[in-house]
Parts: sequence; C-alpha cells; structure tokens
Amino acid sequence: MKKKTTELYKTIWRWHFYAGIFVAPFLIVLAITGGTYLFKPQIEQALYHSYYEVKEESTKMDADAQVAVVQKQYPEGTVTSFKPSSLPTRSSEVGLAEGDATYTVFLNPYNGEVIKKLDNHNRIMDRIEELHGELMVGTWGDRLVELVTCWVIVLIITGVYLWFPRKSKKEKGGTFLIRFNKGGRALRRDLHAVPAVWLTAGIAFLIATGLPWSGFWGTNFQSIVTNTGQGYPPSIWTGNPPDSVTQTKDLTKVPWAAETLEVPKSTVIPNYERVSLTTIEENAEKRGVPEGYKIVIPQTAEGVYTISAFPNKAQDEVTMHLDQYTGAVLTDYRYDNYGWMGKAIALGITLHKGTQFGLINQLISVLICIGIVLVVCSGIYLWWKRKPSHQLGAPKSGSARHAYGFYILLVVLGIIFPLVGLSLIVIFLLDFLVIRRVAKLKKFFNA
Repeated sequence: MKKKTTELYKTIWRWHFYAGIFVAPFLIVLAITGGTYLFKPQIEQALYHSYYEVKEESTKMDADAQVAVVQKQYPEGTVTSFKPSSLPTRSSEVGLAEGDATYTVFLNPYNGEVIKKLDNHNRIMDRIEELHGELMVGTWGDRLVELVTCWVIVLIITGVYLWFPRKSKKEKGGTFLIRFNKGGRALRRDLHAVPAVWLTAGIAFLIATGLPWSGFWGTNFQSIVTNTGQGYPPSIWTGNPPDSVTQTKDLTKVPWAAETLEVPKSTVIPNYERVSLTTIEENAEKRGVPEGYKIVIPQTAEGVYTISAFPNKAQDEVTMHLDQYTGAVLTDYRYDNYGWMGKAIALGITLHKGTQFGLINQLISVLICIGIVLVVCSGIYLWWKRKPSHQLGAPKSGSARHAYGFYILLVVLGIIFPLVGLSLIVIFLLDFLVIRRVAKLKKFFNA
C-alpha cells in the first residue's frame, strides 16, 4: 500500500511539474493583465477625463442633432452608434466607421462641440483586454489561453494532492502557515504550497468564470446552454421568435447571455421613414434601461435599432431590438429572463471583471492576481534551486499501474475540455515516439 501511494505521489508530482512549466509564463501574463483590467474604470477616467468631462448647462441637444454634428464634420464616415450622456457633466459618444477603422467621437451634448475623435484601436484598456484574452495574436492566442486555463485545473488538482497533509499532527506549519523558522527547502516549499492552497478557491473561480468567454470551449458551451432549455424564453419577443442568421454579438458588445440572441428584422413599410434616434432614446428611458447604454443604429433597410446595457451589475443587463420604422420593441431580454445558468454566468462575469461589488470586488480580485504571480515565481524558484545542472529537473515518474485513477481523471478532463484532450494525445505521442527513444532527451526529461 505504501509503495502504491509513493508511486502515485511521484506520478502526480511529475504532472504537476510539467503543467507548471507550461503554464507559468502565460499565467503571469494573465494575472498581470487581468489585475490591470480590473481597474479599467479608474484608468480610463484618468486617461480620458478631458474627453469625458463637460460643463453642465441648462439644455442638451437631442440625440439626432448630436449625431448630425458628427456626420457633418466627418462626411466620409458612417455613424454606427450613439451613447447618450450618462451624467450632467459627461460627454456623449458617437460611434463612427471609416473604412476598416472605427472611432469614438466624444461630443459636448450641450453645444455640439466635438471634443475628440479617438481611434478605438488605440484604447489602451482594449489592448490589455486583447492581450489577456488572446495574447494579441487572434484565434491562435485565444486557443492557447483556453488551453493554459484548462491546464491550470490540472495544476490545482495535482497541487492540492501534493499539499494534502499525510501525517497526523497538531501544528499547522507547512499546511496553512509558512514555516519561516525552517529555512532551506522546507521554507521554499512552504512559500509555494501554502499561499497556493489559500488561493485555490479564488483561482478556480476565475477559471470557471473566464472559460465561458473562450473562443472554442466557451462558444460550444454557450451553444449547448442556449439549445437545451436554458436559452431564450419566448416571452422576450414580440410575436414569434425570429428566423435569423445574424446574432446580436455581430452587431455590438452585449452581455454573454445575449451574444447568440437572434436579431429580428424590421418590417419594411413603403414611404415610411426611420424613427428618430431621440424616439429610441425616449423608449429606452420609458422601459427603465439603466444609464450608460448604447444605441446601435441600423445600416440596412431590414436592420433594427439595438439597445445594449452592459452595466457594472449583472442584474441591470438589458438587450433590446426595436423596429427602425415604428420604434416597436421586437426583443427585450434582461437578467430576469435568463435561465439559472445564464444568471450564474452573468454574475460570474461581473465578479470576474471586478464590477459587481465595486472597489471591494476589485481589491479582492487583484489580491488573487498578485498571489498568482507570487505563487508562480516561488514555484520557479523552488524548481531552480533543486534542478540538477544540464537537466530539466523533472521528478521521476512513478509506475503507471499505480496511478490508473489519476490517468482516468486526465481522460475525463480531456473529454470535458477537448483542447486538453488534444494536448494529452500530443504529450503521450511525444513521450512514446521521441523522448523515450532518444537517450539524451530521456536523460534530460528524466523519463
């Protein structure tokens, strides 16, 4: 029994080691960018305060007049959206497309003065979000981030097993407290294992709330959720659900639960003109849409106005589609309409982004991010101190027949997370066909 436990421990230690080596650099990037993005409201306020702030006056221009000012000043561009001023001292924002480039035009809603035309590609926080989500290399980066995130699950499972106390003892040193008086290898181990176990729940939560955004697993999960009874209830549409290939995420950024919501079509009525943007704004106010919403302007004869409210709290999320000729509400989808899964994910996302509970949410999340960086660094230091020269320093693998339960767990994770499954196939093929057949590699990897 003791031999079986020892062999299992060696096997799990080896997988923990390799998972750590793989995810370490990416995990540092994700923690730093994620921790920075938590403070997007404060950072953007500091960066763009001169674009945001206007002097309060008695009368605002209506929405159509504001958009007309932008269209007149930039006749070659196409106005795509309008975000009303959310505070008496806040500017309005008009979305503008010029070729492949998109801009945000900040406008004084009282006198129509154009404050600034900002290239959306130059928004610093958007670049940080892109680095966090896809390492700034598009689809391949998204898949890599997803793979890293899933392998962190393996890292957590193996790490908890290695940390779990095996001797009955009253002292908590080395389990929940760092033994600073020990020094040497014991201290190095504690500096890695003890903070890691304290952070386990927080890291697991960030994984669970981040994966629904991923491009492969998240997209498939979203499809399953919206097609198995947790999708869109009939009550959110006026009339029958639309038969459309266009999804709301194709039009603008909307809450996760509304991304795959099918976009209805406006009923084209001869000699009818599009209702005013001001009317759409009034409809939003009448229906209690929270401040900070954006109106996406239709670009085709059958297009619709889309109102997207993606506020700090999940409970305030709103996605609406309105007929462009009559202003009639065709779709009204809110947090209360979400299924239990949609509500859970919506709450998870706002907690993940640090907006649900304001500053306290940000501080707790950033502490987890700082902790992740420190745990990764302590793990690298622990490895470096024990690594033999000219070798990777990987732990010797235990007997596979004593670790079949662990390998079954890996297979299950590979089925749930297909990218993990694919990577496991690659790992086993490399190990069997290359590493174990080349003497120098076998020695280097301690295979």
